[in-house]
Amino acid sequence: MPVGRQSLPTVSRFGPFEADLQTLELRKNGVRLRLPGQSFQILKMLLERSGQLVTREELQKALWPSDTFVDFDHGLNAAVNRLREVLGDLAGDPHYIETLPRRGYRFIGTVCFEPSASSDTSYPSSPSLLPSDQATGLTPRRAWKKILAWGLLGGTCVLAGAVAYLRLRHYPDLQSFTAVPITTLPGSEIFPAFSPNGSQIAFGWTGDPASESTGYDVYVKAVGSEQLLRLTSQPSDWVSPAWSPDGGQIAFHRVSKTKADSGVYVVPARGGPERKLRSTHASTALSAAISWSSDGQLIAFTDSPSPQGHRRLQLLSLQTLDTTQIQHDEKCQDEILPAFSHDGKQLAYACFLSSGADYLVSIASLQGVAPRIVRTFAGWPFGIAWTGDDKRLVLAQGQFGVDHNVLIELKLADASIRKLPFGENPEYPVISAKGDRIAYSNLSEGSNNIWRLDLTQHQTPPVRLISSTRQQFCPQYSPDGKHIAFGSTRGGSTEIWMSDADGNNLVQLTRLGNSATGTPSWSPDGKKIVFDSRQSGHANANIYVIDISERVARKVVTNVAEASTPSWSHDGEWIYFIGNSTSAQGIERIYRCPATGGDAMALSMMSGYLPLESFDGKMVYFAAGNIAGKTVLESASLNPTGTESKVEGMPPLALAANWTINRNGVYFIPEQFPKTLSYFDFATKEVRQIYEVGKGHNSYSMGLSVSPDGRYLLYNVAEPSGKDIMLVDHFH
Repeated sequence: MPVGRQSLPTVSRFGPFEADLQTLELRKNGVRLRLPGQSFQILKMLLERSGQLVTREELQKALWPSDTFVDFDHGLNAAVNRLREVLGDLAGDPHYIETLPRRGYRFIGTVCFEPSASSDTSYPSSPSLLPSDQATGLTPRRAWKKILAWGLLGGTCVLAGAVAYLRLRHYPDLQSFTAVPITTLPGSEIFPAFSPNGSQIAFGWTGDPASESTGYDVYVKAVGSEQLLRLTSQPSDWVSPAWSPDGGQIAFHRVSKTKADSGVYVVPARGGPERKLRSTHASTALSAAISWSSDGQLIAFTDSPSPQGHRRLQLLSLQTLDTTQIQHDEKCQDEILPAFSHDGKQLAYACFLSSGADYLVSIASLQGVAPRIVRTFAGWPFGIAWTGDDKRLVLAQGQFGVDHNVLIELKLADASIRKLPFGENPEYPVISAKGDRIAYSNLSEGSNNIWRLDLTQHQTPPVRLISSTRQQFCPQYSPDGKHIAFGSTRGGSTEIWMSDADGNNLVQLTRLGNSATGTPSWSPDGKKIVFDSRQSGHANANIYVIDISERVARKVVTNVAEASTPSWSHDGEWIYFIGNSTSAQGIERIYRCPATGGDAMALSMMSGYLPLESFDGKMVYFAAGNIAGKTVLESASLNPTGTESKVEGMPPLALAANWTINRNGVYFIPEQFPKTLSYFDFATKEVRQIYEVGKGHNSYSMGLSVSPDGRYLLYNVAEPSGKDIMLVDHFH
């Protein structure tokens, strides 16, 4: 019988994944994964052209018809990010999808194709499953040709994948570096240490100040994740971790007020009991630094024979637990900050000179002998790290006459230096084993933490719900009360984030990279969020809508310039916003446009801010300035439009952004009591004070939100700064 129609292979296998390009299904180890359609389309195109560049323009044409108006760059970035999340792939450490900046993407994993079970084909999936000649209609010779062809295809997959992996494991040169925070936790995070593959960091953290923690413990966090693993539970003055080369353990040097607890320890990297290797007399952060050799045999640390003695560098053998002091240079008063080279053949360290406050950088052999002085510096060292090629050192340095630390690179061949174009007040730099990532601790910019107040029990203290050392603002409950959307700089640029109602399971929804993004508002069905964003270097703001499942930001097109601070109508038909500040009058009036975009209608004659529709849909409230220079709450009629008036009886606002409405009144912060949450009743015109939200804090910031059941209120206040850990990807 003639062979049936032969279709192209439609099942792609790579790693533990199986992608059926015909049924648009993705499975991992046989379990089906949820992947949005656009993200799967990207995966399909990359798989079909494995090892080749697929340009952003090609992906754009495939994903969006020519008549679709969408922010293509942001939409494509979001779809790729969603694909990477499902695959567990990292942009900076890709196993499957490599980014070619400004050009496109390339699939670099090993991929093999075979027919789908549902496809009309006579190709066997493997020789052992080959049907009989009679069943297939193939002659023995033709059948074996098919077997040979599929065998060659499989072998080619393996060979091509291996070659592609080796050939493509590089990172493109970048003209500039961008530092983004890995951690934005309240309190201080110090001494980052990369895992061997660079995908995780261990670090010391004081914990949430609200817990009244008194010191540092060791934590682990994956890059790109907000989940933490706590490894120790003994808060100490300092902890400095170092990852074992096999990734199974983390060593750390603990400096404790209880001197018997100070020493070098190890703990399983996935959690477990800690084990003390040796007691020490370390007493400062600089003397706490340690380093683990690449062969896994030695840990370098600082110790002194007595609490007041000079610090010397020691090598601890993990086989015998014996220690050996490196050969001492008499010029050195104290030796600190050991750092093994990536090849494990050299040990760099700093030492303070006995002649003054200067310090020098030296290099010793793995056996700790014959130290070589590379260069002397004026100032103070705050960390040493080797570059990936082991030809340079990166130093965090405090300099005379400069009020903050800097990162400098020291070339070992000629002792020349250059200042790195990033790093704000950096400390304790570390570079990944591949040399492509650098992390360091730095002083944060200050924080706005999101708090939750129980409106039914005012005597109950509020709960700090979402903490960060970065800016967080405009928190908004979803209509079902299960989620919170807010703006934040915790990922670097200002973006829209989402969490569960209890503040857990943080997710970054947007990745626009603009200079200002915020004021989120939920659609009535809870599936979308409208927000505003302003591109760097551009004056005009624009409104975007993002589906929380697809995470693709689409611009709302309207005829009014400078559209911002949007909110949704209760029926989901309209989006309210302020706009037209670029007009000759410079007035930011209140408008509304269809939720899908289109021409906008002016609802106010005066300038206003933050429009919110009343619960009965008859009017829109907004904050406005009056002739006395006060910020007051105004309302504009929606049927008919054109009538606006001050909300009588309500006091002036302390800030145009700090108010919100429920069905019966307004929660706000009054100008007269700028740290006190108050409530205005529409029916009685009475004002009552509820809670001093600024108590114990420097000031309040932007945004109030009431949960749908009326029980909780969200607000945020500015709090003291701490230390964050920053990451620079594609470092070279």
